[in-house]
Amino acid sequence: MRPWSRVTVEEYHRLTLRAHSLLADVPVHDVWRVALPGGGPSRTMQDVRSVLQAARRSQPLSLPVRALFGLRRLLGRVFRWDGPVSDAETWSFRTRLSEADRQQSMVEPGTLDGPFAVLYVHRTEAVSEIRNATVHAFLVLALGPAPDGYQLFWAIHVLPVGHWTRPYLILIDPFRRWLVYPSLLRRIHEAWSREFTPAA
Repeated sequence: MRPWSRVTVEEYHRLTLRAHSLLADVPVHDVWRVALPGGGPSRTMQDVRSVLQAARRSQPLSLPVRALFGLRRLLGRVFRWDGPVSDAETWSFRTRLSEADRQQSMVEPGTLDGPFAVLYVHRTEAVSEIRNATVHAFLVLALGPAPDGYQLFWAIHVLPVGHWTRPYLILIDPFRRWLVYPSLLRRIHEAWSREFTPAA
């Protein structure tokens, strides 16, 4: 049985998350869950971020996924989807953060994290955002207990930004759900297992 799977929006909404109120008016587009075995007590989102960074350095994505990302970069250049978005203060959800959100964040809001910008990283929850000419998207990570360790929820919320958004999502959804997310979640599972599961 694969250690990752899609999750219903209803199950995701049953989690106690600050993201639910912060993104209350942003539709949930997709939710996944990946098993993180072992780990011992008191693991936090910083452990997840550390594993993600280690996986990026040591585990290249599969050739089909790298090809898809390359195609996306090419299309972004051709159609000018990925140029700088001006006046972030008018669109970034950083303006929605409370003082408590900022104080509790273990990473400074606005810090770049790959193509995303961090909104906050709390103890067991993190939210980042990205905006370009196709979408204003949010990645929510939520760490919770599981019988054999932990589980990580991976949710995507999407706000439309123009006429490109709907056809763009329809075009990429099959590739993202069948290739990209399974590849990313497999990499997270394997990196966590190497880091935190004791050798037999």
